[in-house]
Amino acid sequence: MKDATKRSILRWVHIIFGITLVGYIYGPPEQVQPYARFFQYFYFPAVVLTGILMWKGHALRRLFSKKAG
Repeated sequence: MKDATKRSILRWVHIIFGITLVGYIYGPPEQVQPYARFFQYFYFPAVVLTGILMWKGHALRRLFSKKAG
């Protein structure tokens, strides 16, 4: 897979999950309360992970691609 395709996928996942988080934050508490655990354990970590990968993904790939020894 090309690097541009990976960046595009990460960007769209980040945008879509970020929009749903905004809905969770600004939504009425009585309507979003049933989904709290889902947002805590799935959406928020996904947004953070995709953000880090878009920001420092090149450094992480370089770090893990080096051979030990």
